[in-house]
Amino acid sequence: MIHHVRLKPDYHTYPPDEWNIIEKKFKPEFLAQLETMTATGNGFLGMRGSFEESGPVGQEGTFVNGFYESWPIVYGEQAYGFAKTGQTIVNATDTKIIKLYVDDEPFWLPNAHLLKYDRRLSMKAGMLEREILWETPSGKHVLIKSRRLVSFQHRHLAAISYEVTIQNAEAPVVISSEMCVHQPTNNNSESEDPRQAKIFTNRVLHPQSHFVQDRRVILCHSTKNSRMVIACGIDHDIETDCPHTHKSTCSEDFGQAVFTVEAQPGRPIHLTKYMSYHVTHTASKEEMSQRCERTLDRAISHGFSSLQAGQQEYMDDFWRRSDVQVSGLSPKSTKRSNTEIQQAIRFNLFHILQASARAEITGVAAKGLTGQAYEGQYFWDTEIYVMPFLIYTNPRIAKSLLTFRYRMLDKAKERARELGKRGAMYPWRTINGEEASAYYAAGTAQYHINADIMYALQKYISATGDTEFLKEYGSEMLVETARLWADLGFFSQRRGGKFCINGVTGPDEYNTVVDNNLFTNIMARGNLRYAAQTIEWLQNKEPEAFAILQKKTELDLAEVTHWKEAAEKMYVPFDEKLGINPQDESFLNKEPWDFENTPADKYPLLLSFHPLTIYRHQVIKQADVILAMFLLGNDFSLEQKKANFEFYDPLTTGDSSLSSCIQSIIAAEIGNPEKAIQYALTALLMDLADVGGNVKDGCHIASMGGTWMMMVYGAAGMRDYNGLLSFRPRRPANATGKLRIPLTVRGQFLQVEIDSDERVARYSLKEGDGLTIVHDDEEIRLTPEDPIATRPLVVGS
Repeated sequence: MIHHVRLKPDYHTYPPDEWNIIEKKFKPEFLAQLETMTATGNGFLGMRGSFEESGPVGQEGTFVNGFYESWPIVYGEQAYGFAKTGQTIVNATDTKIIKLYVDDEPFWLPNAHLLKYDRRLSMKAGMLEREILWETPSGKHVLIKSRRLVSFQHRHLAAISYEVTIQNAEAPVVISSEMCVHQPTNNNSESEDPRQAKIFTNRVLHPQSHFVQDRRVILCHSTKNSRMVIACGIDHDIETDCPHTHKSTCSEDFGQAVFTVEAQPGRPIHLTKYMSYHVTHTASKEEMSQRCERTLDRAISHGFSSLQAGQQEYMDDFWRRSDVQVSGLSPKSTKRSNTEIQQAIRFNLFHILQASARAEITGVAAKGLTGQAYEGQYFWDTEIYVMPFLIYTNPRIAKSLLTFRYRMLDKAKERARELGKRGAMYPWRTINGEEASAYYAAGTAQYHINADIMYALQKYISATGDTEFLKEYGSEMLVETARLWADLGFFSQRRGGKFCINGVTGPDEYNTVVDNNLFTNIMARGNLRYAAQTIEWLQNKEPEAFAILQKKTELDLAEVTHWKEAAEKMYVPFDEKLGINPQDESFLNKEPWDFENTPADKYPLLLSFHPLTIYRHQVIKQADVILAMFLLGNDFSLEQKKANFEFYDPLTTGDSSLSSCIQSIIAAEIGNPEKAIQYALTALLMDLADVGGNVKDGCHIASMGGTWMMMVYGAAGMRDYNGLLSFRPRRPANATGKLRIPLTVRGQFLQVEIDSDERVARYSLKEGDGLTIVHDDEEIRLTPEDPIATRPLVVGS
């Protein structure tokens, strides 16, 4: 069920383009939305797409992944084990400001007479570009061209190329390149929307040092509670034939380099601004400032053209490995042109890249680095929705994210002890590894995050063959998470000795603290099985590694026997009368929600109804049973999937951006192409069409990962159960066009093409020494000598 209405496309102002997000007219009413959509980042550093002039601004934002301030969580009534400390990503020093004055008149978009306006996010080049022709009040024509990039090759570096040309006259020009700390104001009030970030009313960034040298400015600040240090620096090059001077100044929270130019007609003034960011928990302010200087030294030495070339090289490689291409799609079935669909696919994949590429020792925040919502924290979203794309296109990034979870293991073990359990309990939401969710019912109770992380681990190992990672890191995580499940559940006599897990919350946050949540139980079963299998593999194949693990974890083999028994006897709810899997023990006893009499403006329900009102009803925030059927589809028959989908789909609101993509995949699998397309469009356009009405707060990174899964697991029918890569691509009636998907599997490069016009699927081994796949139950061996296989599309379900 979908309750949100997409924005109608304005093709004049925002013309669709396969490689660009284009804005042809300045519309202040969409400031915040466009700041999100045109944000640039590299996974470490992110800058919202606000204008260089420092205004007008919807939501200002420059973010460094993992740079946060902590704060005490205040409860009206405290209880044992509640999370104690919140964490919020800090809006860092803003270095992208470049103010322009012509004849001492400031260039200010809302008042400017524009003869030309073109701003675009180039997803092919990895840059935000803008070209404006401004007619000043005195009739002078000023051409302004800018290009902004956050470097993928240089993790700590961003740059802006800013060129001004007075076309028809002489004029005094001043370009003020600035950096400043935006301190919080006291007139802000906390939002009632729990998705919003905490608003700080006191100073967050405390000055440590500042200095200026020639065209360079360095500011260094620290946070009070998290005790982190951030150093930011700017430096400049200027190229022009016009006479010019410059002066640089700085204070604790502000720095600027002002260039005064006697502009001549038709002679460009080209300013290049380099911006560097470094953060630390341990190094001194002096060390951090030196790091900034070294980054700026290299940037000045190489120049903007070298940065741009490196960015293009990175992007070319990314698209070679990741570009999902569509062609010849019929607007009759998709309601959108082929260009719009292709643009949306690339937009989603590009923003995943910007959220993850250089994350390295951090995670991927729910909004990436495009906004402050959800506090900049990491959730289960990464492992379930984003990791599949990374595993099959850039396994190096996937490995880094799993390594980040491993580094969190000690704190997860501490958290388990706080909850009175053995093993490890990963935090539901966090930046530093500590639980930061103040609402335990929809936070800590989501124990399934343990199994989600291990699910991603298993998928990574299966797709890459990286058994070294499994030995060194994964096995220990498996032991500790399996211990948690073994201690959390029990063998219930009332359930005939089945292993039951009570008092948990599944993915659906409209039904909390329930018994035997289906999703949690079968994901826990998978976690337990994989842990036992890994221990047995180590015993038999890697005895030295097993001995090290056993000593480190004090593992008793009797535990492994217990895990296997718990997995074998895991209670899986099933209602014989309805022929469905109940979402949990109490779900079928609840009153169905009155959708018919719920106005559209009451969605999302969490902003309009008390939680207790919601909890009493059969209503679903996000796919729960349906998600389980996708992730562990080999545990369900096709008949079960159909029955479950038909029962739960009408009860699922559009209140979570994580549902539509999964509903689309299952709808395709059970032979419901109309709903598959309907949900696919909702997920695909979640941000570009602002489906949820909150894109101003940042991109929905998990939903973006879900769009890739829709193409691969939905349209191509790929499944990767038990290490076997299989495809069952379907051809809906009247379907047209082609879909081309690149996949990296165990170091080999596979291209899958679904050709609805010719009604065939083509599998091409582009790189590698041989790969076995399955098409509609037929095993196919691709080799360098025989690299292409063509098979008919599957008809129906």
